[in-house]
Amino acid sequence: MYRKFMIFLEAWKNSVHRKPLILQGARQVGKTYSILEFGRTHYENVAYFNFETNPKLNETFEENISPDYLIP
Repeated sequence: MYRKFMIFLEAWKNSVHRKPLILQGARQVGKTYSILEFGRTHYENVAYFNFETNPKLNETFEENISPDYLIP
């Protein structure tokens, strides 16, 4: 299923001024599906982290959230 959201994501990906993407919205409208499908079709690798189903991931951000710390 191709959604209008995919057009937005493609424009975001191709922007030279691209910033991190924060996705918010109502429950059960296809946010996760759309992002994962976009990743599969536009990138070689996709990593998916769900902080709700794996609360241990939150510990990553307890110590330091600076980009230098998070991205070695």
